[in-house]
Amino acid sequence: MTKRTERLSSEFRKEIAAIVAGPLKDREPELSGLVSITEADVAPDLKTAKIYVSVYAKDEAVKENSLSIIRRNTGFIRRELSRVMHIRTVPELTFLPDNSMEYGSKMDELFAKLHKEEQ
Repeated sequence: MTKRTERLSSEFRKEIAAIVAGPLKDREPELSGLVSITEADVAPDLKTAKIYVSVYAKDEAVKENSLSIIRRNTGFIRRELSRVMHIRTVPELTFLPDNSMEYGSKMDELFAKLHKEEQ
């Protein structure tokens, strides 16, 4: 990844997080759970970007619903990005689930359990 795509990925992640934190489309229900944009992977040709979304919630249905709301608002998010970013074209956005926080939480629980068993 070049310095430019690294910088753009970081800016996209930051700006998308700010957009998602605010209200999306007028009639959309609010996002449930803790929603975080964990990574933005912008292609070198700047035509596409994979945006990784982590939703921390107890219920799997809440996670799926929040990701679905974000995906339905892809066009809105892209338009908002075009207003705040100063680049010629905004790439096509693909929102993907990022389960790394959930994985990390499970690993912490396992380590804590192992540590208790050793004592």
